[in-house]
Amino acid sequence: MNSEFLINSHRLKTARMKKILKYLLRFFGVVAVVLVAGAAYLNFTDIPYYEIVQQDYHATITPEKVERGKKLALILCANCHKNSETGLLTGMLMRDVPKEFGAIYSQNITQDKTYGIGSWTDGELYFLLRTGIKRDGQYAPPYMAKIAHMADEDVEAVIAFLRSDDPLVAAAAVADIPCEPSFLVKFLSRVAFKPLPLPEKKIPLPDTTNLVELGKYLTFNLDCYACHSADFKTMNVLEPEKSEGFMGGGNKTLDMEGKEIVPTANITPDKETGIGNWTEEQFVNALRFGLKDGEPALRYPMMPYMQLTDHEAKAIFAYLQTVPPIKNKIERPKL
Repeated sequence: MNSEFLINSHRLKTARMKKILKYLLRFFGVVAVVLVAGAAYLNFTDIPYYEIVQQDYHATITPEKVERGKKLALILCANCHKNSETGLLTGMLMRDVPKEFGAIYSQNITQDKTYGIGSWTDGELYFLLRTGIKRDGQYAPPYMAKIAHMADEDVEAVIAFLRSDDPLVAAAAVADIPCEPSFLVKFLSRVAFKPLPLPEKKIPLPDTTNLVELGKYLTFNLDCYACHSADFKTMNVLEPEKSEGFMGGGNKTLDMEGKEIVPTANITPDKETGIGNWTEEQFVNALRFGLKDGEPALRYPMMPYMQLTDHEAKAIFAYLQTVPPIKNKIERPKL
């Protein structure tokens, strides 16, 4: 009797296990189909599109604003958009973009009405620079800088420069080459990289007499944190100081030919692995002229910021001294 009971009990348990296993296999099968279908959808679709909010925005153009805007554009835009062949901001293949992001081409931002931004309104330019949404609604992933923290006056200066008669932005009929974003970029553009919100209130210029305040403003708007933190994929555009490994370096950038990996430097005030033992003069010379104690200090993609003044470079140094130190030794290729 007990033996028969045990046999029946074992059979019941076996049947239940088989039933549970069958349901689990069905469940995981459905999950696998969904994942494969989702991956295929992402792979064969483009970067997402968003609603365009029309902006009643008109930039005032003055010689002073154009000059200021050119300085900002040379720092923020020219490294990516200036074509070495045309000498104009007609775009190029960005060889230093990590391979995992795909083949990325910067766009023509000259005043050509067909191929450039000559037919864009000031409002469309403003909306793109602030949010990352182009005038057709498509989102521009993080390989295009957004100026979420820039003062309204500086944003206006950039647009004033783009509208100016400066030779750099003279109309050039050079067609854009479409980007070929990777699956990773398409995936992240749906789950992590999102358009930025428009500022809820006016953003003022920093107090230039307060070195730390000015340095923070410059550091955020020059996108220093994007390269010098741990990884492009984990940078926090709205709250840069919350980026993983903020200013601790190690992000894997590429050289000018897109071949050799060049990890970014640790520029926190850590005394062993960062710039904690650097003097202000050493930092200013490295940042502005690429030299430290007369020797080369920078490696592409980091280029000297000759457009910055000594005061601005000192301000960045002052701000970096307030950043929490991170002990992160970076082995960098020889110069």
